[in-house]
Amino acid sequence: MAFERIKLRRVSGSLGAEVRGADLRGLDDRTFDEVHRALLEHEVLFFPESGLDDDAQMALAHRFGKPSVFPLLRVMGATGPTFQVIEDGPDSPNAADDWHTDVTWTAEPPKVALLRAGVVPAAGGDTMWGSMTAAYEALSPAMQDFLSSLEVVHDNESFIRAAGPKMGDTEEAKMILEQLRAEYPPVTHPLVRTHPETGRRAILYGGDFMRRVVGMSEPESDAILAFVSDHIDQSRFQCRWSWTPGDLAIWDERSTVHQAVNDHFPQRRSVHRCVVDGDRPFFDPERRAEPRAGG
Repeated sequence: MAFERIKLRRVSGSLGAEVRGADLRGLDDRTFDEVHRALLEHEVLFFPESGLDDDAQMALAHRFGKPSVFPLLRVMGATGPTFQVIEDGPDSPNAADDWHTDVTWTAEPPKVALLRAGVVPAAGGDTMWGSMTAAYEALSPAMQDFLSSLEVVHDNESFIRAAGPKMGDTEEAKMILEQLRAEYPPVTHPLVRTHPETGRRAILYGGDFMRRVVGMSEPESDAILAFVSDHIDQSRFQCRWSWTPGDLAIWDERSTVHQAVNDHFPQRRSVHRCVVDGDRPFFDPERRAEPRAGG
C-alpha cells in the first residue's frame, strides 16, 4: 500500500527510512497509521528536527502502547513511565558500543523505542541499527532451522556490572542492585523469534545479556553465540544515522539491534530515550511471512 500522508527516503538497503510530512506533535489517526506501517516495513524511522520535548515524546510513545518503567528505576520506586537521559562525556565514556536489543533480561522486552538527540558532539556520535530480520533471511535454510530450535538464557549481570560504578560504591547502591538481580532473574528466550504483527522471523540478539544456549555445553554454546555475533555484524544488515539536535529515531525492538558508535570521546553527547512495553518473545514454527524485499 502506498503512503499518502508521509514521504519516505530509505537510508540503507536493509532497513531504515527518513520520514517527512508528519507533525509528531499532533498526529491524526490516519497519519499515525502510516507511520506505524512504515515502522513495521522499515524497522527504524528517522524524523529530523522533530520539534519534540520530553512531554511530547512521551505522548507519542503512548500512541504505540504502554510506555515502560525501566527496571532499575522501578526497583528504586518509580511507578510511572520513565525517561532515560543517557549522557556520554569526559567522565562517562559511551558504554553502549556493541550490538544489542534493549533489556532482553526481562521476560517481556520492549517492542518500540523512541530516542531523541539533545546535545550532539561536533563530530562523531552516530548510532547504528541492524536488521535481525535481514540477518535471519540471509542464513541458509539448514542454519535457519537449526537456530530456530534453540533457546538462550539472558540475564542482567553485565548491566549490573556497568551500573555499579555509576551508582557509587555504597551499601544503598549494592542493595538496589541486589534487589534488581532478585526481582529480574535470568529468563529464557528463543534465539529466533516470530514478529507478533508481521509474522516475519528475526534473530533475537541481546549481546552481553546472552548467557548460554539451553542444553549445550559451554564450548558448544560459546561457538553458537560467537557465530551469531559474527553473522549479524555485517554492513549489509545495517544503517547509520548522524544526529542533529532534536532528531528522533523510532525503532522496532522486536526485529533490530543497535549500538552507539564510540568515536566522539571525550565530547559530550546526550539523548533521551523511552520505550514501550512488549510481550513475551515466541517462535511459531507454523507461521512464516514472505521475506522482505529490503528496508
